[in-house]
Amino acid sequence: MPSSTEKSDLSQQTAQKPHTALIEPSFGTGEDLEGLDASSDENHTNLMGQNIPMGIALMVLAIFMYVANDVMGKWLVSTYSVGQVLLIRSIAGLILLSPSFYREGWRTLLLPPDWRMNLLRVVLTTAEVSCFYWAVAYMPLADLVTIYMAAPIFVTALAWAFLGEKIDAPRAIAVFIGFGGVVLAMRPSSASLSLPALVAMIGCLGFSLIMIITRYLRGTKGIVLVGWQAGGALIFGLVAAPTHWVPPTPRDFALLAMLGVVSTIAHIAVNRSLKLAPASVVMPYQYSQIIWAVVLGFLIFGDWPDLTMLSGSGVIVTAGLFIFFREQSQANKINRAAE
Repeated sequence: MPSSTEKSDLSQQTAQKPHTALIEPSFGTGEDLEGLDASSDENHTNLMGQNIPMGIALMVLAIFMYVANDVMGKWLVSTYSVGQVLLIRSIAGLILLSPSFYREGWRTLLLPPDWRMNLLRVVLTTAEVSCFYWAVAYMPLADLVTIYMAAPIFVTALAWAFLGEKIDAPRAIAVFIGFGGVVLAMRPSSASLSLPALVAMIGCLGFSLIMIITRYLRGTKGIVLVGWQAGGALIFGLVAAPTHWVPPTPRDFALLAMLGVVSTIAHIAVNRSLKLAPASVVMPYQYSQIIWAVVLGFLIFGDWPDLTMLSGSGVIVTAGLFIFFREQSQANKINRAAE
């Protein structure tokens, strides 16, 4: 991880970037595939072509696609191994991204500025997405989504530990409240303290670490980050899939391929949303994932969360939104002071 000097520099560089994280574990992080940098809300007022309703619609659509992708993954891992899912998923995603790879050039892709941190990110991403797909096979979808909604809260705490970012008292309180929401959501569940729940928590922590490393690598192009993590999942799949290979039916093969296609399209939709509208407007809509998870989990798997899990989810969402808007406010103050 970064040295103390790098922590100080990075803290200054990322002070304006709020902690945001989408639920989808493999293609849901990184910069814009089309070159979008971390733009502040103030910049949006000067952009041509701003369309806030369309930005909101794209964010809601992307979150629905992510959760629908998770539903397909939950359905498929009941028959196929995690390695096989990742293998076919990654091949489909890489094929979809191949025009972008060609446009950037293989030298850019294979020789990133900090290959060691990119490699660490790939290892963590592959391990995390494996945890996600393994856990979703045994847990109600809404329970898993609730645990992963704590990622922005974990990122806030980890940014203090690894990047040296300061956390003021209100945000520190929100972090503790968010942790309490996770405990509240997990304890009464039928999966409480079970191995799948613990694996899901490890996956969420891993995803939070990936977000920290992504911030450290913010100078690396998004297509490089996504390409490396898809390549890492492909290599893992090539090693793991043959040991538990189940010949897929044509329908299932199409669904396995759709995992990579849908998540990549959803990622592009998120970035387009952030181009059309301020982050402070569209990012809170990422929490609509719990609504989709409850509805789709009930319709497809017959899972219905109990009141305590929903209460814990509400606590997590409230804490996450408070942290998000607090960091947006602090970022605006820094921008105004720099002018």
